[in-house]
Amino acid sequence: MKLRSKFLLSLVLVIATMTGGTLLAVRQSMQGQAQRQVEEDARNSILTYQVMEQQRRLVLSRKAELLATLAYMRNGDPTVIREVSQDPWQSEECDLFALVNGKGKVTALQSRVSDFPADVSNESIKDLVRSAGNQDWWVNGKRIYQVVVKRFYKDPPINSLPMGEVIVGREIDPARAKDLGRILASEVVFQEGENVRVSSLPAVEEQQVAQQLKGEGRPREARLGNRHFYAGSLELMPGAHPNLSFIVLKSDEEALASFGRLNHLLVGLGLIVVLAGVMLVYVISDTFTKPLGSLVEGVRALEEGNFSYPLMADGGDEVARVTRAFESMRNTLERNQEQREQLEEQLRQAQKMDALGRLAGGVAHDFNNLLTVIKGNSDLALERVKPTDAVHGNCEQIRRVADRAALLTRQLLAFSRRQMLQPKILDLNELIVEMGRLLQRLLREDIEYKVQLGEPLGRVQADPGQMEQVLLNLIVNASDAMPRGGTLTIETENVAVDARYAQSRAPLTPGNYVMLAVCDTGFGMEASTKARIFEPFFTTKEPGKGTGLGLATVYGVVKQSSGYIFVDSAPGTGARFEIYLPQVLEKVQAAPAEERAAKLRRGRETVLLVEDEADVRALTCEFLKAAGYQVLTAADGEEGLETGRRFGDEIDILVTDVVMPRMRGPELAKRLKRLLPDLKVVYMSGYTEEFSEGPNLLESGYFLQKPFSRDALLQQVHDALKGKPVEPIDRPAFSLRIN
Repeated sequence: MKLRSKFLLSLVLVIATMTGGTLLAVRQSMQGQAQRQVEEDARNSILTYQVMEQQRRLVLSRKAELLATLAYMRNGDPTVIREVSQDPWQSEECDLFALVNGKGKVTALQSRVSDFPADVSNESIKDLVRSAGNQDWWVNGKRIYQVVVKRFYKDPPINSLPMGEVIVGREIDPARAKDLGRILASEVVFQEGENVRVSSLPAVEEQQVAQQLKGEGRPREARLGNRHFYAGSLELMPGAHPNLSFIVLKSDEEALASFGRLNHLLVGLGLIVVLAGVMLVYVISDTFTKPLGSLVEGVRALEEGNFSYPLMADGGDEVARVTRAFESMRNTLERNQEQREQLEEQLRQAQKMDALGRLAGGVAHDFNNLLTVIKGNSDLALERVKPTDAVHGNCEQIRRVADRAALLTRQLLAFSRRQMLQPKILDLNELIVEMGRLLQRLLREDIEYKVQLGEPLGRVQADPGQMEQVLLNLIVNASDAMPRGGTLTIETENVAVDARYAQSRAPLTPGNYVMLAVCDTGFGMEASTKARIFEPFFTTKEPGKGTGLGLATVYGVVKQSSGYIFVDSAPGTGARFEIYLPQVLEKVQAAPAEERAAKLRRGRETVLLVEDEADVRALTCEFLKAAGYQVLTAADGEEGLETGRRFGDEIDILVTDVVMPRMRGPELAKRLKRLLPDLKVVYMSGYTEEFSEGPNLLESGYFLQKPFSRDALLQQVHDALKGKPVEPIDRPAFSLRIN
């Protein structure tokens, strides 16, 4: 669909919606007004009926007075009732005549209704006489009469002795109910209690009305077939039980008919307004759609990669301003095209780094198990072989190579952030000063060593050994970047990072940090080299002169310590590495005095050893037995749990691998602690994964990093049995990002 068609259709929809909404509001208002008018007509019908009832009562009263006068003159002769009832002038609109003597006995009763019941009881007449003046209606079975009772006296006003009463009544039958309904332009119903006695309705509709009018509350509306009525009611015998009510049912057919005509008028008016709006919109749409069409074509050209499509931006209206803004945006997009390609390259680089990190962690896991066996057996061989023996040197060389391999594995784990850290509260100034002599030895004489330490410096939480490794790697990297000499500077200072500074150093977040910087005046780096320096195995050195893990290790340690690392460098200007570590408020922790494993007493406790690698299990068992411990072994968690249940309280300490088939070490320790609450636990692992048991799963036990020596194993077991406080251990993070 073209732009003009969309614009025209949109305006037409707006006009139609607004017109329809306005007409609908008018329609609803008129409908409500019509409904209120019908309800008012129902109330007016009730008032009209009250006036008519009052007039009928006056007519009946005059006839009752004439009848009472005749009865007095004839001394209560019953024949007067028959004569009056047969006189059309005196009995006009009267259907009931009765005479009651002074003792309350009915002496004469005449009705113009042919089927009037002959067995009307004296009690019913007596009740009517007793309520004279308060009751103007009499219900006899299904017949309803409007009545007037008039008492006459003997020789009034001298003698006020009552001689009797005369009764004159007018029956409300269906014919008169229909006449009344025509006068009131409504349907009328006379209801006694819950029973309909007389109405202007057909028999079927009368039954429907009777069902709807049942109950204590009078419904305001009623429905007969497809017709809808509004109801109004009037109590004819207040206080009587059952009460007699007059109900008016006002139909809304006329209102609906006029309302239908109004709907047709509104629909026609709405169509006229919409058509007029369409014509007007069509005339003015061309003025707006031409520049918009040009803008749309420019957008299409931009989608196809054409940044030079000419745009119409004449004038100062909104469309022209939008067009100029789009042209500016198009120029910006053109400038940022190269930057977008660079970001895509960085994303691919980050994905590659993450895959390499996972690969490195998996390789280190298996390699650490092998190194544990190699290193442990070389230590045993060195103890059993005399220094003068020819193979002593070979064993010594095996141990040195194993130590170098263990260092390489730790670098892999540091890069992938899967090694376990033992963080402490550190003062980086003290760490740099203590390492100063060692760092200077690593530098050549043609390199000037400078230290600029900020005082006072905030405290950070990090693993001291790993931070020493970071400094060593950065110093070695800077030394290699200055083959002709230069200056190396180490700086520290407190940095308060605000939102503006954090934005320029993404992903750095606002907060208080300690900044450690290592600067050199070497060759510097190009942008392509700087983008890859934290990749594992990437190096600019000649083959055989670098592993490519130095800066990758630095990156992994810094990120695992919740820090950030940035590098600023350009060819010929040297390089500056900045590390930001979050400040903490705790004081520096004093290093505890370490006990030599050689001086430890021989153990006599029982150790449950669970390790899935057979060679590592056998070597560890030999170390523990040589130290005097009783050792129970298991090849996995399930077997270890069964052994723990079988030996129970005889077991003093659990030494278990973390990652094992069938059941992991932390789950095994949790289940055994339910059986043995005082059980001590030492975990062994080459690296850790993300465990489902939660972030604090190793806090209740000791940790032994593979590959370990015999002395390290015995020291951890000894500390655990003595109840020495557990060193805090940080779980590694697994996401890998490039800054």
